[in-house]
Amino acid sequence: MITYPLWEQLKDLKSLKYDWVDLTHEFGPDTPHWPGFEPMEYNVLFDFDVAPMKVVEYKFPGQYGTHVDAPAHFVTNARLLDEIKITEFSYPLCVIDVHEKVEEDHDYALTIADVNEFEAKYGQIPEGAFVAMRSDWHKRWPDQARFLNRDENGDSHYPGWDIEALKFLFEVRNVGSVGHETLDTDPPARQPQIGFMGEKYVLEQDKIQIEVMSNLDKVTPVGSIIFCTFPKVKNSAGFPARCFAICPVIEATSQFDME
Repeated sequence: MITYPLWEQLKDLKSLKYDWVDLTHEFGPDTPHWPGFEPMEYNVLFDFDVAPMKVVEYKFPGQYGTHVDAPAHFVTNARLLDEIKITEFSYPLCVIDVHEKVEEDHDYALTIADVNEFEAKYGQIPEGAFVAMRSDWHKRWPDQARFLNRDENGDSHYPGWDIEALKFLFEVRNVGSVGHETLDTDPPARQPQIGFMGEKYVLEQDKIQIEVMSNLDKVTPVGSIIFCTFPKVKNSAGFPARCFAICPVIEATSQFDME
């Protein structure tokens, strides 16, 4: 029997040596979304009571659920989703865990110190990596109120990135993309002063980013690969994405020191 290297590699990846972890939330009309958007709507156009098939029409903003932001989301004349190369769908994955700090401070922003601490433990972040911020905010899904976490004045409190950490990752480590579990790159508590500075900066690097990720607590800090897939929508600045990681199966006492 003829064997083919890629087929054998795929068989190996689907073996018991690896876990496949879905990093994507399911979503619908009643799931969390950025407060500037209306909830998703869907309309059944055909169903089995009147036709031999089921067809549903959907209405939602591009930045809905677990989604990809194209550079054009914040940058004039930048690339749209249909211009993203398929080689930009996969990356080495590094997960920086700050969930304990977020428990103490819901407005926490991941810092260069967090990056340095991660690298001291796991080694330098490789060029072209996808760096994800683990905050465990995904565990609040699908509760809109807990996800937005508003105070008595109606102001949201959830974590994000510090701009200097993002600059270090893109300008020094030359990473390929970043992602997080919340609705924004910038913590809402900082937005009155800085707006969407972090998000604009990321997209100005001509890179995609993934927002509203899930299950980052189920992947290894290093050693995994991530796939970020989405439709080739013409003239779109963002769209719901399906992201997943392939991770080495590890024991509780392994070098990754997972909780």
